[in-house]
Amino acid sequence: MKHIVVLGSTNTDMVVTGQKIPVPGETATGGRFLMNPGGKGANQAVAVARLASEDTRCVFIAKVGDDLFGSDSRARFESDGIVPRLIVDPETPSGVAVIMVDAQGQNCISVALGANGTLVPADVEPHREEIETASALLMQLETPLETVLYAAKAAHAKGVPVILNPAPARELPAELYAQLDWITPNETEAELLTGVKVVDEASAAAAARVLKDRGVGHVIVTMGSAGCWCEGMHPSVPVKAVDTTAAGDTFNGAFVAALCEGRAVDDALAFASKAAAISVTRPGAQSSVPYRREV
Repeated sequence: MKHIVVLGSTNTDMVVTGQKIPVPGETATGGRFLMNPGGKGANQAVAVARLASEDTRCVFIAKVGDDLFGSDSRARFESDGIVPRLIVDPETPSGVAVIMVDAQGQNCISVALGANGTLVPADVEPHREEIETASALLMQLETPLETVLYAAKAAHAKGVPVILNPAPARELPAELYAQLDWITPNETEAELLTGVKVVDEASAAAAARVLKDRGVGHVIVTMGSAGCWCEGMHPSVPVKAVDTTAAGDTFNGAFVAALCEGRAVDDALAFASKAAAISVTRPGAQSSVPYRREV
């Protein structure tokens, strides 16, 4: 059986939905509280597990605290068919995110990385063989950059496609770019990485050229309801958004799952856009990720 490795963060999301997101110093009442599993790495692992073909499993490498959130995470991953490779940090609590969502489905997020921030290359080393034999390696930036670079080098050296979703946005080490087969920033992330303000097809193409000049193989710039850019614009599926929290994570997991089953890039992008469109019509992070049959 083939496998896709996702390396990244796992959090518990504390979500408050209401009419508006308060500004600094303001208190907004009348919201609804939910507690959901989240974290960009975990969200993308769930997307891969639910959306990949039957002959492909998802292996998820992450770090948790020695606490209830950590033990609950393992049980949830296994129930989704994910193979969890969880390293337990006895000194640091599991990651937590506080998310506020307004009536239009827009959100703001504050993350306490916890054990995610202590995931070091030595933690990943025991799982190196699974990385080197994977159909793809998918990563984000809620874990230390040294670990992202370590895993990317290990995969790239063995010809394993490496996909980086550069979120949350931050500067990347120059040597990382050449290890990446795909990078998938949104408009904000693309601007931070390249200095090019992405507002349309032309500016997305300009940002992509900067990233390719640094050594990246292929670039996808996700642009919300406008769709995404990948050697041209690809439309999104129009829906009424309820919560956009995991839209990007669903897109990335779905795209990698489709790519690894041999679909053409245009087909994989269409599949990913449909999966992301379903996710924004539902509240929550992992709870909003659709199953393959739905897409």
